[in-house]
Amino acid sequence: MRRIYLDHAATTPVHPEVARAMAPYFSKDFGNPSTLYSYGREAKGALEEAREKVARLIGAKHPEEIVFTSGGTEADNFALSGIAWANEKKGNHIITTSIEHHAVINVCKFLEKRGFEVTYLSVDKYGLVDPLELKRAITNKTVLISVMHANNEIGTVEPIEKIAEIAREKGIYFHTDAVQTLGHIPIDVEKMEVDLLAMSAHKLYGPKGVGALYIRKGTKIVPFLYGGEQENKRRASTENVPGIVGFGEACSLAQKDMAEEVKDLTYLRDKLIQGILGEIKNSRLNGHREKRLPGNVNVSVEGAEGESMLLQLDLAGICASSGSACTSSILEPSHVLTAIGLSPEVSHSSLRFTLGKENTAEDIDYVLKVLPEIVERLRSMSPIYQKDK
Repeated sequence: MRRIYLDHAATTPVHPEVARAMAPYFSKDFGNPSTLYSYGREAKGALEEAREKVARLIGAKHPEEIVFTSGGTEADNFALSGIAWANEKKGNHIITTSIEHHAVINVCKFLEKRGFEVTYLSVDKYGLVDPLELKRAITNKTVLISVMHANNEIGTVEPIEKIAEIAREKGIYFHTDAVQTLGHIPIDVEKMEVDLLAMSAHKLYGPKGVGALYIRKGTKIVPFLYGGEQENKRRASTENVPGIVGFGEACSLAQKDMAEEVKDLTYLRDKLIQGILGEIKNSRLNGHREKRLPGNVNVSVEGAEGESMLLQLDLAGICASSGSACTSSILEPSHVLTAIGLSPEVSHSSLRFTLGKENTAEDIDYVLKVLPEIVERLRSMSPIYQKDK
């Protein structure tokens, strides 16, 4: 049976060149980078080379501003907790949004229990944050602003540079979760003026279990993990050398291929959006039409339950999702779709297709052949859907 993978926002396959780069560090070059003899020095050299590759992709001036972590979730936790505890004498107020990944929202909830105040900004119907609303939310106790670069469910790209300008004017640290954007759209931390930026390798054809946090030089932050003195005393634990090497290689490949990938995925994305909206009556696009990730398509299809559509798509060999991979087993409506004004019923009728570099126009044609048939079948069994809408 034909199989088509359209859930690249959840994870991506490891690129063959990434796997080749990693292979020696599982066996032949297995040294601990904290040791002084040759095995350790070789591992340390590979680790620092990878750090330079990650820094280069995001335009960081200093490779040491990259601190490797176990993934994007740890990077977000490190950023929020580290800034909060390091600056609690200055203030106890954090500003974020109602559509952040749970790696940010749940840290904020934890900090609220420890005496911090958190403002969760609303978004418009496209998922965009209003910089003026953010500016009005700032108090003399605000120590951190955290707004994701692009949303993992609906693909909307936020006005990061405008928000960073406000944070800079007020002397407030600014963190952005760039897990979904790294390697897929250009990132320049100097131009964006962010202080902290979270990343993950497995979203750009690298390995799982490794990520990084960019920490601008001079940022006042305390460690998230305590132990040894790895990562310039900022992140204890022996580094995952094979994973970090793979992350670095994935960043190099992304830097080389990004322009072409953006062009190709934007074409396929628009073909899929136009096809679904044109072929399936009472369907709608979620997220901003233009200000969205090149490979993201999130739609709601009235009268067809999302989980049922996913199961039927899977039987046809198509892998998609109904939202964030971290919450795909939860039956409550997506907090992102609720935040943009969708009812629970419409939220539950949503699908997310996220495209990758191996997808083709033929894949999209197949989805556009299969999905309308699935929707028609499910609607015919619905006791409440009205066909004459």
